[in-house]
Amino acid sequence: MLIVVTGVSGTGKTTVGSGIANSLNLPFFDADNFHPKENIEKMSKGVPLNDVDRLPWLQSLAELLTDHEKSGGAVLACSALKESYREILKGNNNVQWIHLKGDKELIWRRMLARKNHYMKADMLDSQFATWEEPQYGLKLNILHTPEEMLSQALRYLGVAEGSRG
Repeated sequence: MLIVVTGVSGTGKTTVGSGIANSLNLPFFDADNFHPKENIEKMSKGVPLNDVDRLPWLQSLAELLTDHEKSGGAVLACSALKESYREILKGNNNVQWIHLKGDKELIWRRMLARKNHYMKADMLDSQFATWEEPQYGLKLNILHTPEEMLSQALRYLGVAEGSRG
């Protein structure tokens, strides 16, 4: 099973995604860890990435998903802000999508509280401007606790509460 948890920065993709991975005994990957040095430097300076910057990164993540589909699956936390990005990630794989959504003000406050993260809070506007809300998958409101979001995600994925690993 391949699962991609999407949303703008600060929505809790890593928290929810790693919870799903732990519950399903699947490897977890945070797409932020796969950015090339140039992308990280650009974002660290407060410059939003463009499609050209993102393409090699998205292609490497798609390869990662394809490799892990062959070995039983994985969970990926990735902003995947545009439909075209999600199409690249999906490739020919069967992907389950979970999209985290929330109020910009709440996300802003969360991002301001972050320490040692290259994605700066003032770049949130560019993420919201880029976000193309998908018409598929599970949409989770981040007003819920991480535990509630995990429970909803596992139900959506067809995993019974008592059968978690």
